[in-house]
Parts: sequence; C-alpha cells; structure tokens
Amino acid sequence: MLTVSHLRKEYDGLIAVDGISLKVQRGELFGLLGPNGAGKTTTIRTILNIIQPDAGEITFDGRPFTEEMWNIIGYLPEERGLYRKSKILNTILYFASLKGLSADQARPAAHYWLERFGLKEAGHRKVEELSKGNQQKVQMICSILHKPQLLILDEPFSGLDPVNQILLKDVLLELRQQNIAIIFSTHQMEQVEKMCDNICLINKGKIVLSGGLREIKKQYGTNSIRLEFEGDGSFLKTLPMVKRADVYQNYAELELVDVGRSRELLNHLDDKLSLRKFEILEPSLHSIFVNVVGLPVQTSPKEAPVVGNTASPKRPMSTEMKKALFSLAFSSIMLVIFAAKELTAKEPSWAIPVVFLVAVGVSVFQLLRARSNAHQRGPSQ
Repeated sequence: MLTVSHLRKEYDGLIAVDGISLKVQRGELFGLLGPNGAGKTTTIRTILNIIQPDAGEITFDGRPFTEEMWNIIGYLPEERGLYRKSKILNTILYFASLKGLSADQARPAAHYWLERFGLKEAGHRKVEELSKGNQQKVQMICSILHKPQLLILDEPFSGLDPVNQILLKDVLLELRQQNIAIIFSTHQMEQVEKMCDNICLINKGKIVLSGGLREIKKQYGTNSIRLEFEGDGSFLKTLPMVKRADVYQNYAELELVDVGRSRELLNHLDDKLSLRKFEILEPSLHSIFVNVVGLPVQTSPKEAPVVGNTASPKRPMSTEMKKALFSLAFSSIMLVIFAAKELTAKEPSWAIPVVFLVAVGVSVFQLLRARSNAHQRGPSQ
C-alpha cells in the first residue's frame, strides 16, 4: 500500500502542494484528479522522488522509499519521454535495463506487449515514425514491462482513439487483478467513473474531495436530470429551477435546485423542445468536478490583453538566481579594477585578474543553471 502523509511543496513562495495525504491499496485503481495547475503532477513527481518535498512522509508497504525499491515502480509521464531516433524494440529494452532486466529477460515480454498493443510488426521502426497514439502505447509498455508493484500514470489515455482507450482500460483492469497499486491522473472523467475505486480531487494544492466514488456520488445527491432532445436547448441555463446546466447539441445534464421541481421543468420544455429522453440520475463525476472546482473566471473586456502583446508575465526571481547575479556583478567589477591596475603597472602581474576572470566564468555558468532550474521546476499541475 502507498501512503502519503501531509505532503507539502513550495516554489519561491508559491505553495504547489499543501498538506496532501492519501492511501492507495494494492489491487486498486486510484484516480488523482484536479484542474490544470492544481498540484497533481507535483504530487506525482514528489512520490517518485523526482523532486524533494519540503515536508511529509511517503511509504510503500510501510517502508520509506529507498534506491532498492525504485525498480518496483512504473511511471508513465504526461510528456513524451522516448528517444525519437531509436528503434522501438531497442527503446523498450533500454528502459527495461534501467529497471534491472537483462535483454534476454526483457525481449520476450517486449514482443508480448508489442503484439498486445497492435505493434507486432513495428519493433524495427523508429519511434518518430509512429503516430502520437502509438508512441503513447510504446511509452506504456516501457512503464509496465518490468511488472511494477506501484504504477503511476499521468494522462495515460492521451492521444489514444476510442478503440485503443478500451484496450488500455482492459490492460489496466488486468494489472489491478495482479495486486498492483495503480494511480492515474487524467481529465477524462468518464474513464475515472468506469474504472476507479477511489478518487482524490485536488484544487490549488489542497484536497477538496476524496473517498469512494459511490459514496461521493451519494453525497452529492440525485438532483441531476439528463435530457436528450431535438431543438435549441440554450435557454435551459436560464430556468429558475436549474442550478447548473451543461448543454450540448441535442443533450444536456442539469442540476436542479430541488429534484421535486422536475415536473415544473417539464412544463417549461413542452413547447420548446422535442424530448427523446428525460431521466433523473446520480450526478456524473464531470458535474461533481465542475461543482467543486468551479468554472474558470472569465476575463472582462477591460482586462483583456492587448492584441499582439506576447510578453509573458514576469516570475519572481529565485534566491539561486539572485546569488548568481550578485556573484557575476562582483567578479566583473573586480576583474575590471585589477585589469586596469595591471595595465598601468611597470611590471604587470596578471595572476589576480585571471582569478577573477575564472570567477566570472563560474558565475555565468551558475546563472545559466539557475535559469534552467527555474524553468524545469516551475509550478506543475
């Protein structure tokens, strides 16, 4: 079992993860959800020890993570992590070697999974020759080939068509039966509803909703109505008995102020829409997500950015960058002073200027590294 207790991570005054605690049992599919920028990816990277937390404890089966335990973890990042010029089979074998498997051990499993994901004849091709969806399948193979005990997937359905989404769903359900603890983070609420036992919804670095999916849906009641119709349903959002409306072409999901007003709703629909279906149902996870997190704040016309202004908002400068800039400025000034002094001397000695020249070079390197670190570790989702 994975246990995360009071996890906290801060970036230059911005709290990305604020006291998150969760438990994921073996043989469980656990949904880690949240809007963009909520702290999901930071949480995942902290669990994986890619970044260090400022506070909190992470254990698996009651033991803190050690280097010896990393080979029992599988990770599928949201970003592509494959070598585009490498052949697919070689790529899979390379990632397997990082998990301690020899080529002889990994090759049969690689062929099995390539065939399972419909890539049996593609092993000799380069990664860059594959579609986005097929690259995702190769990346998935790399994350499960070594038979991990803890599997963490960040947007695993990205780039997959409906047929391959079903294939991946079947694979994940099989892995769950093998007593593997599985976390997956996604924005596809319908996949979570079909597959997950428990969920954790994060917003602004904090848990706002967690627990069993069935219990959560009961908690949010049955004030939802599903409509299928012919006609223009845009007026549904304005009805007095409707608290919230998701309206699509010929379909809508409404949350009523009181489900007892469903007959009143029907009276408003009689002469405006041709109904095919009217159903009282438990709220979807999508509607719960929107209800808890809320819709993004709309920018007013006065606040709209000027067209053509592509300047990015300035980030606060990190302490590491401030130190590097100060060191560069100091070394440069001292270099100029001592170089000028030696230029006017009858018998110049360049030892001290050379020392400060080296210091300038070191400071430039430190500044570039600080800038690179700032971009890489900026607030994650």
